[in-house]
Amino acid sequence: MTTLRPAILLLILLTLITGGLYPLVTTLLGQWWFPTQANGSLIFDSNVVRGSSLIGQNFTQPKYLQGRPSATAETPYNPMASGGSNLAGSNPELDKVITERVTALRAANPQANPEVPVDLITASASGLDGQISPEAAAWQIPRIAKARNLPEQQIARLVAENTTKPVVGFIGKPVVNVLLVNLALDALQAP
Repeated sequence: MTTLRPAILLLILLTLITGGLYPLVTTLLGQWWFPTQANGSLIFDSNVVRGSSLIGQNFTQPKYLQGRPSATAETPYNPMASGGSNLAGSNPELDKVITERVTALRAANPQANPEVPVDLITASASGLDGQISPEAAAWQIPRIAKARNLPEQQIARLVAENTTKPVVGFIGKPVVNVLLVNLALDALQAP
């Protein structure tokens, strides 16, 4: 009993610290220092949640900037089934999927360069990316301009305004948030 009592007390103490106090402190600090990120990086439009800046959405209409393909189960950009296709680079099925994507993108963007940016034809490991490269966004500008009857320079400006550059230049690359650009495009043509 003399050995069992300290063990039980230590178990209770460590359970309270690691199961209660530590999560409470980290949650409070997260809400205090990083409230936007701690709450899911939500994007609001007229007090309505339109999505998260971290999770992509399936934009298919020609008037919208389209993101990376999603390989999530059941539906594209399904956050409950995050994951890639798990197809190896040597898998013929992957070659077939990429060829189909390139063909579809070229058909939807006939005025664009025939060389399609790689992030428009390959899904990410999570299948949920909400960002694309500035090159992939620029590649789509002529299609969007034609569909919306807007000058390409105006759309390019919106893309530039919604491009995030890395804090330290040599770590990471600039990315364009697809949802923010599409919301800005819709705001241009709002009555």
